[in-house]
Amino acid sequence: MITSAQRPVLSPPGGTTSGYPGFLELAHRERTFLVLLLSGFFISAMTYQFAPAAAWVGFLFASYSAVANDSIQTLGTFIASNKNRPWWVLWLFIGGIFLATVTYSWIAYDGDVSYQRLAAKGFETAPVSFSYLQIAAPLFLLILTRLKIPVSTTFLILTGFATSAASVGKVLTKSLTGYGLAFGISILMWVLIAKPLMKRLKTTPHRGWNVAQWATTGLLWSVWIMQDAANIAVYLPRQLGVLEFVGFAGAVFVGLGILFRMGGERIQQVVEEKSSVVDVRMATCIDLIYAAILLYFKMHSKMPMSTTWVFIGLLAGREIGMTWVKASSRDWKGTLRMVTKDLSFVTFGLVVSLVLALAVNDAFYREVLGSLGLS
Repeated sequence: MITSAQRPVLSPPGGTTSGYPGFLELAHRERTFLVLLLSGFFISAMTYQFAPAAAWVGFLFASYSAVANDSIQTLGTFIASNKNRPWWVLWLFIGGIFLATVTYSWIAYDGDVSYQRLAAKGFETAPVSFSYLQIAAPLFLLILTRLKIPVSTTFLILTGFATSAASVGKVLTKSLTGYGLAFGISILMWVLIAKPLMKRLKTTPHRGWNVAQWATTGLLWSVWIMQDAANIAVYLPRQLGVLEFVGFAGAVFVGLGILFRMGGERIQQVVEEKSSVVDVRMATCIDLIYAAILLYFKMHSKMPMSTTWVFIGLLAGREIGMTWVKASSRDWKGTLRMVTKDLSFVTFGLVVSLVLALAVNDAFYREVLGSLGLS
């Protein structure tokens, strides 16, 4: 007779005792996302040879995927610290700022919604034909976003349309400079303000902090659009007509509504795992420093840059500055692990982006081979 202790333990259907059932369980849990993703790849294959349709399909994919991945930079702390508010209030506020910002650019720069980022050398020519991977590239970004990996949308999307390797090199140089500057400034700022600010976290914030956070978030969001609108507008003509502008602005506005209704994409956890970011005072300080850095680079040159690298440098400097103040060896281990993880993710994204750019952009591919003496 077999006792209960001797009976074999059977895993439930879809259990995770082996890789295959675990994969099926994951596929079942993500079935809606996978269906939408596969549909996107299918639509890309059906439209990429028809340039007018492909341009708008690529734009639609890019508009959601870029904002979803980059939302941790501009909207992450805002979403995290305002979870008690109705999602549609946050959406109308952020969506309204988006509409105002791109409308100003469209009027001031003769139909250009990118604040002349796409007028920079190497990006000034609108594409007249597309490859399959150029249209599908934003879908890869959605996968990385689902995996909670922060990636530079500038490199993953924009470099696929660069007409010269030199322009990509300038974007990379500006982005790495942004990382270093944000890292250094953030360490200095948080070493100076961490102690007095941490003491205040034990008290209820004054109502004025909520006003300050909404104001700094609005400023940061607007400056971010000035930098990164190029990443989604790159598929479209450099000067948009009235109907084209309505389609551009309306699609992004609706996408923002979906994002807020979801409470942010899963990549939101990259922000929420950081120290005390849900506190409105911390969120306000982060946004203000970040907005100031992006504003400096906007005025510095028209060349596009990766705001993701700036943001990761900002968070890394903040964590190191706060740990420095605490002076705990245990905290240092966790901080360095977190900083290294974020840096490795954006570096991985950079490598993937450059490989993808080589695969989809013939002009970029030939110039890179020529510079290496392999052509």
